[in-house]
Amino acid sequence: MDERIREFLYTLEHERGYATRTVEAYRNDLTQFVRFVQVERPTVTEWLRVDKPLLLTFVLHLKERGYTPASVARKIAVLRNFFHFLTERHYIEVDPAATLGSPKVEKRAPQVLSGDEIARLIAAPAKNNTPKGLRDRAILEVLYATGVRVSELTWLDVDNVDLAMSTVRVGRTGKPRVIPLSARACDALARYLERGRPELAPRAEIPALFINTRGERLTRQGLWLIIKEYAQQAGLTTPVTPHTLRHSFALRLLNEGTTVAAVQQLLGHTNLSTTQMYARLVNSNIEGKD
Repeated sequence: MDERIREFLYTLEHERGYATRTVEAYRNDLTQFVRFVQVERPTVTEWLRVDKPLLLTFVLHLKERGYTPASVARKIAVLRNFFHFLTERHYIEVDPAATLGSPKVEKRAPQVLSGDEIARLIAAPAKNNTPKGLRDRAILEVLYATGVRVSELTWLDVDNVDLAMSTVRVGRTGKPRVIPLSARACDALARYLERGRPELAPRAEIPALFINTRGERLTRQGLWLIIKEYAQQAGLTTPVTPHTLRHSFALRLLNEGTTVAAVQQLLGHTNLSTTQMYARLVNSNIEGKD
């Protein structure tokens, strides 16, 4: 059973281009299900012996353990995807998850920042004309200009950026995305690469674009702290995370008339429905909207 999970996860990462964080989430959910099966029905040692009643028992187990409808729905989606994979590869003949129901989940509107809030946030590091300040300004400009995920930004290397073409190449596996950079993002990156990064990266062989104060690749945790720091400096009351800038990027493009399909491609969403959650916010009266 573990071998099939490894094959499935490899397919997600290397053939479908799923983000590393997403693949790990799939791994955790499938591992949890296998452990449940080992306790609930120890005789089941092959995927073809998993039936719908066993899946329903697992769902009931999750609800009894106090998992939220959103968490249960996510785990069901993972199982559906996995069993569809097993069916496609002819490892099983009947898909037990094909008609597995999912709890209704109330979708919350994505948290976005107004144009004024974005301007205040990005302006905050400009007050600090140091290597760190130059780096942080470049980070915020790139996040808002591209909508990239946290993991994608921290894994950017210097050679992923083409300032001459005003583009950045994103994605370590699968099909990479080439995303245009705004003039402001290019300017901030040029200043950082010329005056900031050389001070932070004493070793020339380090490929990472964004370096922490220890001369190492910036981590996801470090990025979260950076954004939290400047959100406080800017006096923002709206909770701000890296994903807030991703949401704000998507909404800005849709308000400017970019199609949902084009935004989906830029964001790297696998399903169009994920991108469509922004549609209800289009043309909303956001103060200071660009």
